[in-house]
Amino acid sequence: MTAGISSAAAKLRLSSLAQSALVRGGLVVGAGILAGNIVGFVRVGVTAWFLGTHAHADALAVAVGPVDTLSTAIINTLLVSFVPMLMLRGSADRAAMFQKAARVFTGVLAAISAAVFALAPQFITLLGPGLAAEQHDQATLLLRVLAPGIFFSGTSAIFAALLYTERRFIIPAFYQACVNGATILGAMFLWKLIGVHGFAVGYTLGTATQLILTWSASRGLARSLKGLGGTVPGLSEILIKPGMFLLYAALISANILVTRAFATHGGPGMAAAFDYCLRCISVVVAYLVYPVANSLVPEIAQLQRAHNSARAFSLIGRSMRLMAACAIAACGLGLLVRTQAIEILFQRGSFTHESTLLVSAVFLGFAPAIVGWALMDLGSRCLFALDRTRLPVLAALVAVTINVVVMLVFGWPYSLNHPSMLAVGASTGLLVGFAALYVSLKMTKPAQVLEPEPAEVVAR
Repeated sequence: MTAGISSAAAKLRLSSLAQSALVRGGLVVGAGILAGNIVGFVRVGVTAWFLGTHAHADALAVAVGPVDTLSTAIINTLLVSFVPMLMLRGSADRAAMFQKAARVFTGVLAAISAAVFALAPQFITLLGPGLAAEQHDQATLLLRVLAPGIFFSGTSAIFAALLYTERRFIIPAFYQACVNGATILGAMFLWKLIGVHGFAVGYTLGTATQLILTWSASRGLARSLKGLGGTVPGLSEILIKPGMFLLYAALISANILVTRAFATHGGPGMAAAFDYCLRCISVVVAYLVYPVANSLVPEIAQLQRAHNSARAFSLIGRSMRLMAACAIAACGLGLLVRTQAIEILFQRGSFTHESTLLVSAVFLGFAPAIVGWALMDLGSRCLFALDRTRLPVLAALVAVTINVVVMLVFGWPYSLNHPSMLAVGASTGLLVGFAALYVSLKMTKPAQVLEPEPAEVVAR
């Protein structure tokens, strides 16, 4: 009897430690996101000051937006899928997995950056079909300056994944602060010399700086993994799970790319207005999702390793209920104060009162995306940690399909004269996508474990 109570008490202490680690990790990631978003709003404010919602702002939005989106998708892919793959292995197998995967991912990232650089004119034609010829050429040059940043940011995420396995969140958490800060410095110091291209130079230098920081911080861990032997995984084992998450992230990102492409047909300033809204909404979604997901995913992976899926689903359910309440509140507050907030944040320099009204109108149709995006992203990350990869991909496919259908049937070309309709397709798609994910999640949820919690045993 005494032994049973002692065992239960030990389990309770371990559970408390896990929860403490979860809280600490969430606080560190949250602090990094807060810093990144504060600096990010300064970056957008600098963009608004120099460019407002004029044609040059459209060129910058079409070039930087996809690179930012792709880099974020690659980083999230490595952190959400690669971290659990490492944590589910012992030290020797973890070493073999990391060393081979690092080589594979580095080669893939180099190929992506080279392709973006070489095919920049074609990408800009696809991503900004409504741009004038001058803005098309300007966006092409911007994209080529930004292309190396894809390699730098993705490679830094490889080292960040290794840091995450030891719950060392600080340097990876400040990625956005580093990139946004460098973008601001590049724009301000290079504006008179190269104009709008200073934003792209600063962005690329920021990603290179983050790569140096994560590589330096993880050198000790990487050295400790050398010579441990272990089973070398096959190429398919390395690529399938990250590939599925990257497909998911690409489908989610397609909602943004499709909407921005529609916006370029709306005349000068429409694509830039959408990007100002996107900045506001992505900040809210990031602060809702990342602190929870980045510390929750490793814990779910541990429960999966312990064959305790029922408790993992229970933890997911509680997290998503809290997320729903917070996301709905954030959406409502954003709708109430959108015009005043945009005026305070951006209305200075080249960003006029007319720019504020345009961005506020676009935000009206985009705000509901906060709810669908946050809930879908959190649920998908958790399912990837449980090796249930098909459900998030299918839900993301539903989201982008609904977006395109809504825009073609209801929003196009009506949205060109009514900016509030521009992002209705994206909002509707993300909400329907989350609904599909939630229904699938409820249908596949395992039965609850009937054994009592350690706290209940101790109480008895």
